Amino acid sequence: MNEHRKLKFYFVQGLTLIRVPLIFLFLAISLLVGHPLSPPWFIAAFSAMLLSAVTDLFDGYFARKFAVTSQLGSYADPMMDKVFYLTTFPTLVYLASRIGQHGHARALLALTILFLLRDQWVSFLRSLGALHALSAKANWSGKLRTIISFPSVCAIYYYLQAPRQWQVRIPASVIYGLEVLSMVINFVSIAVYTRYFFPALRAELRLPGEEGGNKPPPGPTGQAR
Repeated sequence: MNEHRKLKFYFVQGLTLIRVPLIFLFLAISLLVGHPLSPPWFIAAFSAMLLSAVTDLFDGYFARKFAVTSQLGSYADPMMDKVFYLTTFPTLVYLASRIGQHGHARALLALTILFLLRDQWVSFLRSLGALHALSAKANWSGKLRTIISFPSVCAIYYYLQAPRQWQVRIPASVIYGLEVLSMVINFVSIAVYTRYFFPALRAELRLPGEEGGNKPPPGPTGQAR
């Protein structure tokens, strides 16, 4: 890899990995700075969240543009998405509760649990799919979920924390609509991935030795587990 291409490679990897310090900056401000946030603190937290979301759109674009796609990037990108969701959704629940929106906080908690369960279920299905040479690439439902989720999270945070004196407000009906849409796309994504990986799941549910079933992989001692 020549020096020019190496710089492009590290630039793309940097775009992916910078999401972690950005989202942790958002978390630190949300937890440590008193409520209500002053405009400078809100701008800092919101900008960190927004930049963390936006870099997810551009790291893949530049990786393809510069022809520096890599296995590291393909694994790091979904991992950074999980860090984003694991940080932002519980924080939104906390913020909604802190400002007295307890019903809204319960709805956000349900959405948080759904998001995390979906991610764990898809990771489980991909692990099974790897045993049967099924592609682990994100399908249309996963990509649509990302397209909807990142702006939704940013909009919910703006709704909860934007300084009250600002004239630009997001109606509550828009926020609730985004949350319902996020729930729907998560259920759709679960169904789509389950259908795609169902042959692997069905094969693994058969007893070893049954027609179509798999032999258990050898354990550390070479014996079947």
